[in-house]
Amino acid sequence: MTKLLKKAFEEAARLPDDEQNSIASWLLAELRSEQKWSDAFACSPDKLSRLADEALREHAAGKSQSLDPESL
Repeated sequence: MTKLLKKAFEEAARLPDDEQNSIASWLLAELRSEQKWSDAFACSPDKLSRLADEALREHAAGKSQSLDPESL
């Protein structure tokens, strides 16, 4: 375990049980989500590359728009 993760767990351990459970639920959900993405791309390693190529072609054809985070 890294020092930073250990520190985070130590600090979380000082929180009330309900807050600890909220953090634990969030962390477990994040880990499951990351695993799903890893599994999905492992099953088709070329898929991400094809999607990136498609996005670049659309951008070159003028079919993309700039994203303005301030307008969200």
